[in-house]
Amino acid sequence: MSDKRTAGLRALGIIPVLVLAACSTGASPSASAPASAPASVPASESPTSEAGGLVCVIVPPVENPFFGAMQQIAADKAEELGYTTSRLVHDDDANKQLELFESCIAQDAKAIILDNAGADASVAAVQKAKDAGIPSFLVDREITQEGVAAAQIVSNNFQGATILAEYFVELMGEEGTYIELTGKDTDTNAHVRSDGYHDVIDQIPGMEMVAQQTANWSQTEGFDVMETLLQEHPDVKGVIAGNDTMALGAQAALIAAGKTDVIVVGFDGSDDAIQSIINGELKATSLQPVAEMAIQAAIQADLYIRTGSTGEPEKQSIDMVLLTPENACQYEKFAPKEGAGAC
Repeated sequence: MSDKRTAGLRALGIIPVLVLAACSTGASPSASAPASAPASVPASESPTSEAGGLVCVIVPPVENPFFGAMQQIAADKAEELGYTTSRLVHDDDANKQLELFESCIAQDAKAIILDNAGADASVAAVQKAKDAGIPSFLVDREITQEGVAAAQIVSNNFQGATILAEYFVELMGEEGTYIELTGKDTDTNAHVRSDGYHDVIDQIPGMEMVAQQTANWSQTEGFDVMETLLQEHPDVKGVIAGNDTMALGAQAALIAAGKTDVIVVGFDGSDDAIQSIINGELKATSLQPVAEMAIQAAIQADLYIRTGSTGEPEKQSIDMVLLTPENACQYEKFAPKEGAGAC
């Protein structure tokens, strides 16, 4: 690794709605009016069986703080509700994910909480668990079939992308060249976020995208891709990324190149991104309510195990929050910080 690169790299109520998320199959997102709903799953249902047993919590690589926080919060809540947990990582590999599902099925798990390894590729694993009598509760990423998972609890990625894009356009002064860093092509959210960005930015005549390239949700790839693209577009004015880790990698590459005036925004609301905003580096991010999604997955899994129903529709969506220098200090661990004052 070059010295330059090394230096650079160092440098809550849930509202169920029907979400038609865009994905690689070509579906387009649409906003639905939120239905009136209780802030959490009702706890007064008459149980038909007792709580207890194994709950598997399977997520992408936990080195990404988004996934690490999600797994910890969901597993901790399940344990609080009386279950034992198995905390597993599929590394965004659908084959490994299927093997983990088969292991959980063999251990007679009561439920599986999953942030999946691909919208299409994960359907078979979730169906296999369902056939074995084990319900799956999806968080963050949807799959392309309904009626297979017991619940799909996700952030409103399209809404989060549009509010971020609007702020990005404002920061850019409605003009100039920009680069978009996208996530994994197999991930529905990568497409939904990009569609949300372009739904806004493409309406601005003075904005020009000079490059669009995946960095696969990776901070290291974000650095490498940005370093390469800077050679081709040294005067780029802004960068909009599909998640915080790619944005932080791009920001590090820009700092290493002395391009500290380039506007960079991310997506997720991680603590690292918040600190970068506070430090005056990243300019904004859209916060995903990870804590609420993970807690709801555990609560609904418990309710389903005990009663046979979650009491909620399968698809549930939670709106996101735009974090800027004005409010970033009021959030941590993907949730509002208790007792936080003005930034």
